[in-house]
Amino acid sequence: MSKHNEELLESILDLNASNIWNVSENEIVDLWEKELKDESFPPYEEKLLNIIRLAYEVVHFDNGDDRENAKYTNGEWATFPRSDLKKGVVAIRKRNITRLTDLSYENIRHITTATLLELINRNFGGGWDSIPLAIKDIIESGFDITTTTLPASRLHIAGGTLEKKLADGFEVLEVAKGTWVEAIFAKKKAPATKLRMFVDQEYDEEGNRVYRESDDDDEEDEVDDRDEDDENVDEDVDVQPNEDDETFYSSYAPEADVKEEDDDTASLSVLEE
Repeated sequence: MSKHNEELLESILDLNASNIWNVSENEIVDLWEKELKDESFPPYEEKLLNIIRLAYEVVHFDNGDDRENAKYTNGEWATFPRSDLKKGVVAIRKRNITRLTDLSYENIRHITTATLLELINRNFGGGWDSIPLAIKDIIESGFDITTTTLPASRLHIAGGTLEKKLADGFEVLEVAKGTWVEAIFAKKKAPATKLRMFVDQEYDEEGNRVYRESDDDDEEDEVDDRDEDDENVDEDVDVQPNEDDETFYSSYAPEADVKEEDDDTASLSVLEE
């Protein structure tokens, strides 16, 4: 198991829509077979297979069929058994990203800049403007993209845009457009800094995050804080009685109008006695 995943995946049950992209076929097989021995594992199998499908091709085959067995045990696929032998054996293979339409918000952060520019170049040589808006949004969620169209001689001038962009860490794809060249600059975005840390995020079979009770507790704490603020504000506000509000007068204590006797008056009463 890779060093990166030693901390993340102690069990196949830790697999989710985020870390599946960093797990190899052999790691999945090892973790699956380890958990397979647990009697409580079968109900989780379908959920885990749906997560695996995000990054892998997944097929079931009958290993008793010589033809199928030869097809999926030729080294291109990794295989592991199901708890229910009637469901056959599972074969998985990493999905290849060969076209722009293979890109998604999940896998865009797991390809190199060189791979991205190669995919763009395969798009009929049309340049950045030929890419559908939906695909552009996916690309720009994982990469910084800038473009410029200039005469070829001007693009390569010393100290020009090309030289500056390369020095800034961008890679470039040059698309010829007559005597001009469109330069598409791409640089992978740094991982977003998280302001808050959530413990072991979980996802359902559709890849949606499942919120834990701790998240709800945080929301309750925020509500409590607001309540406390409201109480502090109420203490400082001079609330005027509303004559039509019976609640105010019902809670009003009549004893509040009785004034204590002054010390001088009390002393006079004693002398008279």
